[in-house]
Amino acid sequence: MKLIASTPEDTLASGQNDPKIVALANDVDPLAVPLDGVQRIDLHFPKFTDGRAYSQAFLLRRRRGFAGEIRATGDVLIDQLVQMQRTGFDVAVLRADQDVSLAQRQFDRYSAFYQGDAVHTAPLFATGSAA
Repeated sequence: MKLIASTPEDTLASGQNDPKIVALANDVDPLAVPLDGVQRIDLHFPKFTDGRAYSQAFLLRRRRGFAGEIRATGDVLIDQLVQMQRTGFDVAVLRADQDVSLAQRQFDRYSAFYQGDAVHTAPLFATGSAA
C-alpha cells in the first residue's frame, strides 16, 4: 500500500475536475456508480470510527471488479491501514498528525494472513505459501 502524508490542500474533492477520478461520499452505493473511464476512486473517512468506506472498497473490488486505484482520505490513522489494504485500498492519505515511517511498521508486523481478502481471495494454505 502506498502511504501519503497529508497536506493542507488534501480534501474530499481532490481531482474534482478530472473525469478519471471519482470521490465518493461514504453514504453512496458503490454498486450504482458508473465506472467507465475511472482510474481512481477516493473514499472518505469523515472520522476514524466510521467504517463505511471499508465496505465500499470491498464492493468495488469484489463485486464491481474495479482494478484502478482506491484511495483512503479523511481521518485515516495508522491503526486502520492493514484492514484498509485487506479490503481493497491501494493508497492511504494519512491524517496530518500521523507519521508515514511509523505507518509502514504496521505492514512489517502483519505480513501475511491465513484467510483471503478483497484482493487475494484464496486462503494462505491454497497459495502454497508459508507465513
